[in-house]
Amino acid sequence: MNPTKLLPLFLKLSLPLIVIDQISKWWIVLNFRQPSLTVNGDVFYDTQGESIITLVEGFLNIIRVHNQGVAFGFGNGSAWAPVVFKCVPLIALVLVPFLWRKNVFEGVSKWSAPLLLAGVVGNLIDRLFQGFWLRGIEELSFIERLGQGYVVDFIDVVVPFTGGYHWPCFNVADSCICVAAFLLFVSAFRPESKGDEIEN
Repeated sequence: MNPTKLLPLFLKLSLPLIVIDQISKWWIVLNFRQPSLTVNGDVFYDTQGESIITLVEGFLNIIRVHNQGVAFGFGNGSAWAPVVFKCVPLIALVLVPFLWRKNVFEGVSKWSAPLLLAGVVGNLIDRLFQGFWLRGIEELSFIERLGQGYVVDFIDVVVPFTGGYHWPCFNVADSCICVAAFLLFVSAFRPESKGDEIEN
């Protein structure tokens, strides 16, 4: 049995990251223009709020992007994405604690479990609730509005020396998942040592 409890790590690391993720996303939602929506065949354009804030010219911007898909926008705008990508995080929330109990997360990869949970929960909250706050779909039913759920992405990076290529927009939760994936990758090539153990 894994001697380190996952719940304390969730409370100490995952929960603060989820809070930061949600605060940053709601700041975007409340201050930036909502991307255009098609409602019953009509296109709804929002004119309230900022459209872009440039932090570093030619490198870093803050914008508002709605992503119903996953990484790199896969599935975005499709009919199946809102359903599938609500189910996948729920499966992950069961799978991560299960794998933890099976001691799959060893050494440095132990940090990846709470980071994965933070990323999954942060984006799942968006998919479940953001659709209800969209302007222009007030007449839709509960199920229809639930189906409009999306992830709020807002960090826009222009990759240097690429002629202006924009890396797909991301958020704090996405960053948690990427760091977790990196730790899992590193741990696959790194011998386990006692120094990697997480203290209770």
